[in-house]
Amino acid sequence: MQIHAMRRLCPTDAFREGPNFLAIEPDDCIDCTLCVAECPVDAIFAQCDVPQDQMHFIALNLELARGWKPIIDTKAALPDADEWAKIKNKFQFLVR
Repeated sequence: MQIHAMRRLCPTDAFREGPNFLAIEPDDCIDCTLCVAECPVDAIFAQCDVPQDQMHFIALNLELARGWKPIIDTKAALPDADEWAKIKNKFQFLVR
């Protein structure tokens, strides 16, 4: 995900950055859906549209966001972002 795009879009700075993953702090998110259309890998959904097989990510976002710092500065995408975007089912690579 292009971190710089998420920072500019989120009116509440709900995005949190981990070692290799972004999380959304659900208590800060106002579900405005500005980020949904901007996500280059279609990984963000309005809360009412989260697919059943991805509901576990809501709890994961809550857990991870509480321990990670908010994204408050604009950043460029990581150099390998396009390569990672092509990989499906990356959950096993998550660094907590």
